[in-house]
Amino acid sequence: MKVQVYGKGCPKCHELSKNAEQAIKESGIQTSVEHITDIKKITEKGIMFTPSLVIDERIISEGKILNVNEIKSYIKSN
Repeated sequence: MKVQVYGKGCPKCHELSKNAEQAIKESGIQTSVEHITDIKKITEKGIMFTPSLVIDERIISEGKILNVNEIKSYIKSN
């Protein structure tokens, strides 16, 4: 499973990353969160609002901070 957080490094991006890392830990999955801060890569992905969460190349959310339980539900559905 590939989990990525897209954003420029703002506090909201860090909070989403922290929540994603906690969700991964609680789900018992062996993966890590990749942080994408390059604006060119963000726009190439088609992301219009940050922070954004991408799981296995699918954009899960844009412009909001998902909580740990929301992220866990997306992880389990993949």
